[in-house]
Amino acid sequence: MQIHIFSLTCAELAAELNRRYGKGHYHARALCREIFKAGTTAFASAPEFVRSPSLTLQLCRDVCLPSCRIVEQIEDGVLKFASALDDGHLIESVIIPSHDRTTLCVSSQAGCRMACSFCTTGAMGFIRNLSVEEIVWQVYAARFLLSHRVDNIVFMGMGEPLDNLDNVVQALRVISDQRGLDIPLSHITLSTAGHADGLARLAALNLTRLRLAVSLNAADDVLRSSLMPINNKYPLSRLRQELLSFPLCKGGIIFVEYVLLAGINDSLEHARSLARFLDGLPVRVNVIAYNGDGSTVYGTPPPEQVRQFCSWLAGEKIFVRARQSRGQSIMAACGQLGASLCADAQRGDRSCPDHPCNLL
Repeated sequence: MQIHIFSLTCAELAAELNRRYGKGHYHARALCREIFKAGTTAFASAPEFVRSPSLTLQLCRDVCLPSCRIVEQIEDGVLKFASALDDGHLIESVIIPSHDRTTLCVSSQAGCRMACSFCTTGAMGFIRNLSVEEIVWQVYAARFLLSHRVDNIVFMGMGEPLDNLDNVVQALRVISDQRGLDIPLSHITLSTAGHADGLARLAALNLTRLRLAVSLNAADDVLRSSLMPINNKYPLSRLRQELLSFPLCKGGIIFVEYVLLAGINDSLEHARSLARFLDGLPVRVNVIAYNGDGSTVYGTPPPEQVRQFCSWLAGEKIFVRARQSRGQSIMAACGQLGASLCADAQRGDRSCPDHPCNLL
């Protein structure tokens, strides 16, 4: 039985080595150092393994590395890369550099079952959950295969993280392990479309350093349900209940993402409704102008409307900022992931029989 090292923290790996071979932390730390710190899978040449040739032969046989591979890279200020999983399904991830940090946007599912009407990934439908190692591999790939320092992680790629909660939480443990990739929870943001049951389960884990973002987009049930079908199952009253009870560190806040759709959710009354819903919650609102891909009926509001909407919210004493999307030209901005995969299929580029667009 193989050891899936990308799915284990260093302590869990040590326990596995002890169970299998009577070894422990010494060799587990060496494995994590070589793979997650140095980015090399040729661990047999490390001193700890040179001195233990019998164990090294067993580990070379038993340690399993993800079979994911990068199949496409597109760069325009940000770098989007598509990865093929071992069953041929494709996912996309985005590296977003800035002057003081580099953020990686990771996917948690192939496709998404949330079916938000303005989201390209939602139009793909749900294909499957990603495994722990497929999530962690995206961080490894960005850091070591594409040579980008990664300081922050946002679970804002393809999929609803709380719809794959068990694998996402274990991936958080592996990514934040100080003996591994060592990205602290305070530098990781998990974004949800409002999966209230998942929020309740996540809250019970008391990961107070983890940053939480909620994609809201409307503050009345009729409009929100028309935009985000998840609201039919988890209406705003239930979502607010979970946000009020969500454990935060001292001074912690919840990020609220609000995609502004021209003529749909951008009026003064929409701003006031949003302010009423957020009353009493420790929030910061990020207003994002809709990033269209030409496949929906929605329009992008002009910059002056975005500024006006933010001004209305500020007048209601809401901390708000207009967030500038990056990567629109390569379909890497908010709500656009998956567009290039579908475009490839529509052009007849179906080199893999399990291409996600072939399953629609």
